[in-house]
Amino acid sequence: MPRRRPYAVAMRTPKTLLIVYHSMTGGTRQMAEAACAAAQAADPAVAVRLLHASEAGAADMLAADGYLFATPENLAAISGQLKDFFDRSYYGVLDQVNGRPYALLVCAGSDGQNAARQMARIATGWRLKAIAEPLIVCTHAQTPEAILAPKQIGADDLARCQALGEALAVGLGMGVF
Repeated sequence: MPRRRPYAVAMRTPKTLLIVYHSMTGGTRQMAEAACAAAQAADPAVAVRLLHASEAGAADMLAADGYLFATPENLAAISGQLKDFFDRSYYGVLDQVNGRPYALLVCAGSDGQNAARQMARIATGWRLKAIAEPLIVCTHAQTPEAILAPKQIGADDLARCQALGEALAVGLGMGVF
C-alpha cells in the first residue's frame, strides 16, 4: 500500500502593521492607541508597532506590510513632526512599498480634510493603497485655549478608530491586502 503524505499545513507569513503618529494634546495619541489595541486583539499573528513620528523612519516603513498614519490637524495641515517623518522616509522607501495598504487618522479642530489630503498625496507618491476613507475626529477646538487644551476623545470616535485598526490587522493577516 502506498504511503500517504500528510496534508500540508498552510503557514501564514507573519505580517507587520506600522502605526506612526504625532500628538500634541493627546487626542491623536488616544486614536492611535485605540487602533493599535484593536489591531493587536484582532489577529495575534500580526505584529503591531506603534511609533511616535520622531522615532519612526524608512527602515520601519520597509519592515512593515501595512500602515496607519495619525496626525493632529495643525493650521489646516499635518503636524510638523509627522511631516518630518515623511520627509525623512520618503526617498528611502520610494518604489519599495508600492501597493501596500494604508489608512489615515486625523484629530481635527475644524474639518481635517486638508491634513487628510496632504497625507493621501504622500501615500499616492509612495503608491500605497488606501483601504478606507480617512477617519477624521473633529474636536471643534477653535479658541487658543481649546486648541492647546488636553483632548479627550469620545467612546464612539475611539470605537471607529478601533474598527479601523481591526480591519487593517485582519486584512493583513488574511492576505486580503
